[in-house]
Amino acid sequence: MSNIITINDINSPELSVYARLTEAQLKKDEGLFVAESVKVIKVAIDKGIEPVSFLMEERQIDGIGKELIDRCPNVPVYTAPREVLSSLTGFELTRGVLCAMRRPQSESLENVLKNAERVAVLERLSDAVNVGAIFRSAAALGLDAVLLFNNCSEPLNRRTVRVSMGSVFLVPWAFFEKENFPTPQNAVDFLKQNGFTTAALALKDDTININNEILKNSEKLALFLGAEGDGLSGETINACDYTVKIPMYHEVDSLNVAAAAAVAFWEIGKK
Repeated sequence: MSNIITINDINSPELSVYARLTEAQLKKDEGLFVAESVKVIKVAIDKGIEPVSFLMEERQIDGIGKELIDRCPNVPVYTAPREVLSSLTGFELTRGVLCAMRRPQSESLENVLKNAERVAVLERLSDAVNVGAIFRSAAALGLDAVLLFNNCSEPLNRRTVRVSMGSVFLVPWAFFEKENFPTPQNAVDFLKQNGFTTAALALKDDTININNEILKNSEKLALFLGAEGDGLSGETINACDYTVKIPMYHEVDSLNVAAAAAVAFWEIGKK
């Protein structure tokens, strides 16, 4: 197989995309992102994402990586012994296979919301793990789209892709770009103009229960979720039609945002 290229030095320039470039450099300068594990990579390819190169342990060439190599015969495969690749940060979590992939063209809000009935909106969620977990729950529990403010970790972040188990390729998503939506009020107004009931998940006294019939009977519903600690901004909460809570017991006041999202999605998602 002529596309197999053996690497003996972790500092080889071919490995820059995997070992040295930051997330910002990958996005801005290279137009790439990195996906980890065979399962996640297969989901991405199935959804039309273009692989640029693979990096895998030597033993995976005829193992779990073989299907990817056979499927993408013209894509270079960089390989090295495990002891070389183990110095890559986080490599132990990849199951021995990574893929640099071409970033897909961003979707417009209008396209993402076309025919959508249940969407999640993320504000100030900078933790890539939480964003990935929310995408996985959104896909599993029937949401149609995820929208994000610019102050969120982006869905093609390496950790987000891994934690989502490829769900970032299954659920349409788009950003409320700052130049078009300078305030949360603008974003909420946009959703209302597109027929959405808006609900803010927040720790407030004046709330309705997440299983309230008002929400379940809404033809189109957008659920806003905020960051750990501070949660949603006051402006966002005040702009939404309803403030929503998940009842708590045993003196616990809240759930991790990813756990709260899963509970809420189960209540408002497709049945």
